[in-house]
Amino acid sequence: MPLTEAGIYAAALRLVDADGVEALTMRKLAAELDANPMSLYHHVPNKEAVLRGVTRMVGAEFRTVTLEDAPWQERMRLLATDFRALAHRHPELLAYSFSHQPDFIQPDDPFWTALTAIVAAAGVPPPEVPETAALMVAVVIGVLAAELNGSLQQWASLKPPGAVADADEATGADRSGPDRDHMFRLVIDTLITGLEGRLAAGRR
Repeated sequence: MPLTEAGIYAAALRLVDADGVEALTMRKLAAELDANPMSLYHHVPNKEAVLRGVTRMVGAEFRTVTLEDAPWQERMRLLATDFRALAHRHPELLAYSFSHQPDFIQPDDPFWTALTAIVAAAGVPPPEVPETAALMVAVVIGVLAAELNGSLQQWASLKPPGAVADADEATGADRSGPDRDHMFRLVIDTLITGLEGRLAAGRR
């Protein structure tokens, strides 16, 4: 079967999902495709190009339920939840993309298209839609990156200096740690509340 870019990206995604970005090499990718390693270079110049292609492929496949008649707040929550679900389907790839590929979101990506439409529906003036959407993406990606690498849960478990130990700690009871779903909802609700406040202030 002849090699194609789509086939190469699909094979690379399988390897990244299984073993992580660092484990991906052109030689392993060729073995996955049962191809000569040198033949890959007729389609992609290097590993970085492969990862960019894989990320674009995953981003283009993003899907969210369309609720055109729902309040923009509900649409925002659903979009963010679906984006988080995508990150957890491919945690190794998305964690890498968040840190190393600032251009992984493109103007024609389904996620960006949906987000800017929601921001516009909220009443943000058209010239301010891109920067408002960009700030919201930056916050969400920052939270997801910390969630995927474990930092968020660790930070949320820290106690303020001098805090009194709770009952579970005093008895040595095992705790599962902060509820990540709750924390993510809190982030989105905070973003929504902030935008609501800004828009209300602008109307006064």
